Amino acid sequence: MKFSVVIATRNRSQALARAIDSLQRQDGAPVFEIVVVDNGSTDETRELIERAAFEGAPVRYLYEPQPNRGAARNRGVAAARGRYVAFCDDDVRVPAGWMAAHAAAQQGDDYVVNGPIVNVSSVDAAPAPTVANYSRAFLCTCNVSLAKAAFEGAGGFDEGFDLYGWEDTELGVRLRANGSRWRFAWDAYLWHVKPAAETTLEIEGRKAIEKARMARRFLEKHPSRRARLATGAHAANLFRARHLLPESYIALCAGLSTSSRAPRWLREVARNQFLDGLYARELVRVLDG
Repeated sequence: MKFSVVIATRNRSQALARAIDSLQRQDGAPVFEIVVVDNGSTDETRELIERAAFEGAPVRYLYEPQPNRGAARNRGVAAARGRYVAFCDDDVRVPAGWMAAHAAAQQGDDYVVNGPIVNVSSVDAAPAPTVANYSRAFLCTCNVSLAKAAFEGAGGFDEGFDLYGWEDTELGVRLRANGSRWRFAWDAYLWHVKPAAETTLEIEGRKAIEKARMARRFLEKHPSRRARLATGAHAANLFRARHLLPESYIALCAGLSTSSRAPRWLREVARNQFLDGLYARELVRVLDG
């Protein structure tokens, strides 16, 4: 077994089925398995795995009751039989060459290989990646592979990141410190399916607040200038959050982002400003104690 694809999932059985189906259709891939870690689902996730007659890569089911992405992925890696571990989300579709592209980019046990993540709003959309999909993130669990030995040597995910955000970035810091090198493989792209119903202002606002709260843990573990810049916890941004983002401005951005009268470009700008402001204000609140 050369690769294990680990997918943490919770209450997304239909999306998970699409992800597994695309993984079963790989061309030129090395021998690999799919490890699904059910992170406390109450839908038919378990039944989906147990009753499906998979004809390609073997699919294994694990259950992790603690609602924690890091804990679920750690459980999956612990059970993985492959030399390399690839992570993807349950709401992705991968092209037929995805697994082969990750395998081609892996040389030895030194590399963390990331691929382009192409966000789409429909399961039928399949655009090719562009320069806009390039990322310098050292490790992004939506589309990444690395040696299992390197993952374990760095200590795996910190399960103290029990809300949304920063757990993969923090692991990347430890991997880099352990000598892992970074590689971006353009051929290892996938489509991240994000329907409008899953990206509402309410959902994204909750994620922004949770991410700000997790930024504090990240900074406590890595109080470096690089970490402060990455999280926005630097002097200029903290001053802006304290003095230049009044409630009235946040409310205005929220209103404009959902207004049917505003042009689309203005709604997008207002939405980004609202989420940025929400994150910055919460960051200040948690840092100030």
